[in-house]
Amino acid sequence: MEKKASKLAILTKGIIKENPNLVLLLGTCPTLATTSSAFNGMGMGIAATAVLICSNIVISCLAKIIPDKVRIPCYIVVIAGFVTLVQFIVQAYAEPLYNSLGVFLPLIVVNCIILGRAEMFANKNNPIDSALDGIGMGIGFTLALTVMGAIREIIGNGTIFSGFFLGGEELVKKLTISIPFVSEHPVLIIALAPGGFFVYALVIALVNWIITRKGGTPRDFDCQGCALAAMCTQEKCIAELGEIELAPAKPAAKPAVEAKAVPAANTTKGAEA
Repeated sequence: MEKKASKLAILTKGIIKENPNLVLLLGTCPTLATTSSAFNGMGMGIAATAVLICSNIVISCLAKIIPDKVRIPCYIVVIAGFVTLVQFIVQAYAEPLYNSLGVFLPLIVVNCIILGRAEMFANKNNPIDSALDGIGMGIGFTLALTVMGAIREIIGNGTIFSGFFLGGEELVKKLTISIPFVSEHPVLIIALAPGGFFVYALVIALVNWIITRKGGTPRDFDCQGCALAAMCTQEKCIAELGEIELAPAKPAAKPAVEAKAVPAANTTKGAEA
């Protein structure tokens, strides 16, 4: 019988070991689109973390009530409710961030990280563990976006901490730090879409190097990270999720039945004829 993971292990696994962005490679769309600056990435991460924690708790509480056949639509309805609430809060108290994130804020509804944790963890664990899982995965997601946003902002614009979303223009100017030399010669492509892919690849390589240095091995890409793995009918997904064992290989077809030997009496009669 497998030993149940401790509370600390559930909380910390999402930061590096099972980081949703850099190890599981989930939620890549908002990762590439909203990391043009450090504060944009941080704001997106905080919003997604709030939705992840709340949806994990609610889905864990309703796991025994929700019919198995319609669980995915039910998860989406729960997630959509919290996304709408977070969207209103951001619009009211951080309007610059709301304008900057644009359509990617309501698109948290279909974020693979949130739907994946609902299906793979919250559905099978108690509310406390589900909340800890949401906090850990949210911290990992937020850190990944903030680091990527900071790298792209420094190299692409020559500044750091510009665009603070909880204050006026004076506070933004005070927080904005101009990087010597880089601000005069920014590499603009890093701030654009191609730079997002390049920085993302470098950060993933760095995380894999850290995991390898600690004696671990980079995670293999399998069905465990897919939000719809439990609904998949492929034998690979079924086997990895441990729901049922693979069906044994079918035995080889039997050779065709040989023609019956002609009775000796009939042969003799044929020869006499």
